Amino acid sequence: MALATAGCGRGAGDRLAPEPGSGDQVTIRMMHLWPESGALGQHRIVNKIIEEYEAEHPNVVVKQEVLDNEQYKAKLRVLSAVNELPDVGLTWAAGALQPFVAGGLFTPLDDLLQGELKDSFVAGTTEAYAVDDKTYALPLEFNIAPIFYNKELFRKFQLDVPKTYDELRDVIGTLAAGGVAPIALGNQDRWTGSMWYMYMADRIAGAETLAEAIGGKRSFADPGLVQAGRSVQDLVDAGAFNPDFNGLSNDEAKAMFLSGKAAMYMVGAWELPNFTTNQDIPQRFRDNVGFFKFPTVEEGKGDIDGWVGGPGVGLFVAENSEVKAEAKSFVEYFVKRWGERSVTDAGVIPATKVDTAAVKLPQLYVDLLNEMNKATSITLFADVQLKPGAAETHLNQIQALFGKAVTPEGFAAAHDKVIKAGQ
Repeated sequence: MALATAGCGRGAGDRLAPEPGSGDQVTIRMMHLWPESGALGQHRIVNKIIEEYEAEHPNVVVKQEVLDNEQYKAKLRVLSAVNELPDVGLTWAAGALQPFVAGGLFTPLDDLLQGELKDSFVAGTTEAYAVDDKTYALPLEFNIAPIFYNKELFRKFQLDVPKTYDELRDVIGTLAAGGVAPIALGNQDRWTGSMWYMYMADRIAGAETLAEAIGGKRSFADPGLVQAGRSVQDLVDAGAFNPDFNGLSNDEAKAMFLSGKAAMYMVGAWELPNFTTNQDIPQRFRDNVGFFKFPTVEEGKGDIDGWVGGPGVGLFVAENSEVKAEAKSFVEYFVKRWGERSVTDAGVIPATKVDTAAVKLPQLYVDLLNEMNKATSITLFADVQLKPGAAETHLNQIQALFGKAVTPEGFAAAHDKVIKAGQ
């Protein structure tokens, strides 16, 4: 399986961290993006791990700050600008990681990979968090993005799972004519639309072409990549997405799918808990969620077993943490327990190796894991691969492409310009 990738300090009056094991009271500040309302399974696991860690380390208190995904990203940017990051937090891989490393904000965690966590990670995951041969975060999740669908709605309209783009267009036409939103999309967050573009680019131009364009080795004006942009706008014209998709958040789109108002929803495997184990979601709905791989495109170069995805969020320790030793100890403990619990308690695919034979798993989870193991390529999300300036341009251009405010050719030119500038 191939993985395609491309301030001011604290005041002088701040206290020094106590020596590990000294018995002095220590507070570890942790910031994460799993609120109870949107990620119940993960939220409960975090609380349980912290509870157990504090019981085993009576001198340590872990203080949480919990934000949703977009709020978290915004606050991380603000805190990094003044070098006031939490002791432990979540980050993304590749290009998203580099500015923090360049600014000296994250501390290397290679020593943890030689301890209890040695040989624990799925191949290719920790490498995505490395810069200049040093590892700056430890991944918790491994994600691929399928198209989830409502089996009950498909049965109602006598629809088969589409295997080709033409079949997908037919499914969309039938659902739209029947008064059901074919696909739930909240493109206010922009990365949601990016996944649709990336899959079209992968299926038409091929994974290698897409990866080379993101890496600056090929122009986005490649005919296959321009055609991918046209195909995105073709979906818009076909009424594939809910009205006002560019003005809705991903959470609002997810709510449409969960309530049966949309038949399909593309998202990463981190949403598996809501489709399998989350008791707050009606059992009838969870029993009727399936998934399919993004369809192939006639005469396209892509493989139906090529996925968009890659390592998900990972834990970092702040370089200027006052309690760095304790924070690293907590991260090591957290990663190990997360790997054990995220499968059974939340149905999340962890970045650490899983013995699926040893635990009882929801069938949807098993089926998706089996598909992941057959993957011929996994192309890391574009906004994660790209440097921050280019990533922001990409996301803005995605929204413009879906809103038909830019042509596919203009979309390509904007990408080439910012990537060439090295931003």
